[in-house]
Amino acid sequence: SIFFSNKLHKAGEVSDCQSSSKDKVHMFMSSYIEMQTLKTPRVRDVTTQVSLQLALKFNGGGHINHTIFWTNLSPNGGGEPQGELLEAIKRDFGSLQKMKEKMSAATVAVQGSGWGWLGFDKDSGRLRIAACANQDPLQGTTGLVPLLGIDVWEHAYYLQYKNVRPDYVKAIWNVVNWENVSERLQAAKK
Repeated sequence: SIFFSNKLHKAGEVSDCQSSSKDKVHMFMSSYIEMQTLKTPRVRDVTTQVSLQLALKFNGGGHINHTIFWTNLSPNGGGEPQGELLEAIKRDFGSLQKMKEKMSAATVAVQGSGWGWLGFDKDSGRLRIAACANQDPLQGTTGLVPLLGIDVWEHAYYLQYKNVRPDYVKAIWNVVNWENVSERLQAAKK
């Protein structure tokens, strides 16, 4: 199991299954769609290009989102962020607890499937909370650089948490890899 402890309770089984199969599908479909796009004649075949955009957004976004998600989690996660990340959280949300509450509320409120995000706004230099539907990638949808994502597609939690999304979101804070989130913030500021 990706979670070698009981920190996320039972989520390890689904997480392993999801990481090993879902991401492969997204990667395959993204590659397939890219090949179809490259095969499209450059002679203004806009219809074909437009017809591939939704599939590319879904599968490409799924690959991007899950790649971030898996690095955002660690069996040694939880606790509190350190240094500049913690200071930015305090500056922009008042405290780590308030940021968690705001992000948890936005994530739980996603209608249907989607993602809750902590992102970096390059224009303002501030951290922001956002939610995206389906597999929409944060940066391509909002312009925010993704730092921390929470997957709220039911396949991420249903076997353990049934339809109680708030319990899953509450538990996921126990495995957040704050070091990874901090590294993402440093990279976003460049």
